Amino acid sequence: MSIDVKQLADRYLAQWNEPDPAARSALIREVWAPDAVHVLVDPPQEIRDAAAALAVPAPPLEVHGHAALEARVGRAYEMFVASGEHVFTAGEPTVLLPNVIAIRWSMVTTGGGEAVGGGVDVLSLDPSGRILTDRQFIAP
Repeated sequence: MSIDVKQLADRYLAQWNEPDPAARSALIREVWAPDAVHVLVDPPQEIRDAAAALAVPAPPLEVHGHAALEARVGRAYEMFVASGEHVFTAGEPTVLLPNVIAIRWSMVTTGGGEAVGGGVDVLSLDPSGRILTDRQFIAP
């Protein structure tokens, strides 16, 4: 793979921590293909419970395209990072297959670096190194 996966992983992570909406939008448009899909594979328990109450299996949650990605990443920033209490960090990306990488990440406290959440994202890339699909698995 001729793509610099470390640089891609750094830019991918930066979008989740970016406070400026215009800079975040620019990162998304740089890192993601225009028709990209982000899939939250295992939704939070309250979503699974609501689906079960309707006798519907909990589906993965998906967003498609740059505008939806901006809303998704922006909302995650507001919920988890904007308060200044947490930041997202990541380890070294792992190349799984040509054009498929995994990024293991954590949400840590800014005061002490204690992990309070995390997961792994499996990214499939187009030939130019932009994300086509992101399957996000959040650790319980």
